[in-house]
Amino acid sequence: MGLMCGTSVDGIDAALVDMAPATPPRLRAAQTFALDPNLRGEVLALSQQETVVSPDRIARLDHALGLAFAQAAIDLIRIHQISVDEVMAIGSHGQTLRHSPSGASPFTWQIGDPSIICERTGITTVADFRRRDVAAGGQGAPLMPAFHRALLSHVEDDVAVLNLGGIANVSLIPRHGRVTGFDTGPANGLMDAWAERHTGEAFDRDGAFAATGRVNADVLAKLLRDPYFELPPPKSTGRDRFHLGWLEPQITGSTLRPQDVQATLLELTVVSITAALNDYLPKARRLYACGGGVHNRRLMQRLRECLHPMQVLTTAALGIDPDFVEAAGFAWLARQTLIGLPGNLPDVTGACGERVLGAIYPA
Repeated sequence: MGLMCGTSVDGIDAALVDMAPATPPRLRAAQTFALDPNLRGEVLALSQQETVVSPDRIARLDHALGLAFAQAAIDLIRIHQISVDEVMAIGSHGQTLRHSPSGASPFTWQIGDPSIICERTGITTVADFRRRDVAAGGQGAPLMPAFHRALLSHVEDDVAVLNLGGIANVSLIPRHGRVTGFDTGPANGLMDAWAERHTGEAFDRDGAFAATGRVNADVLAKLLRDPYFELPPPKSTGRDRFHLGWLEPQITGSTLRPQDVQATLLELTVVSITAALNDYLPKARRLYACGGGVHNRRLMQRLRECLHPMQVLTTAALGIDPDFVEAAGFAWLARQTLIGLPGNLPDVTGACGERVLGAIYPA
């Protein structure tokens, strides 16, 4: 089983995955469980806050998220009437509070106590996947390209997988050559936060709010001047960089309507993704999208327009629900850990070699 709560913080995705040698992973059962609004608010506050936060507050959040992840696993097993004994392990990504893999003291930090998950479920739990890659000189992200390669092992063209979570990331899978991938920049995280502030809704359903606005070319150009977009891969980022505190100084003094800002944020996502694909896998024939952003009709429309003639599909075409690809990926990573196989791709993360990722908490 994989458990995932990403940078959008829109719920805990739980996915049970059947895996057998020489066959692609198969999704057996999956469901999203809502986070308590107060818990979600605390995650958003601590993951974006740059002021000093007490250790007690972080520890309480770590405990609460451990309980929430455990309950999601228990509920998925109960709802789908699966025996606990059938579940080999749980792979829990945890909730990222900080991601700073560069500089003199590189680190990445995910919380959601795996000891609680193991204790409450009675199932061996694997967690803390990213820090070993960072210790080996890597970015610790993205980790999904290795799983995407397993999903697409039968495809003979250059293809890409795009995850539209709080942050957008791409896996670039050429027909011949090495798999690469990186975070392209913000996706749902900024758009959700802006929409919530101005509409009261947690996200911009179908991109309808953005569709009523007009892209401001000057502001878009200003946002794209952030140094992150010019960095070569390997690179990764998070909500602790791209948040409303990053946006606000760049639109201060403008006369933009809220819907114009939303339209510009959507275009920022599209332009940064398009540039990444054009620069690093220009011969890609197909793009398979996953993550919550696939439900943003306006976003998907703009991607298809800007990437034409590339075919833009979702991972449903591969037989896996786009809402649960990342959760399924952490189930796959847990299996890699338990059988002693690496979970990272050094060409993606920049680590000095392949590494078995994660820590095992035996049942």
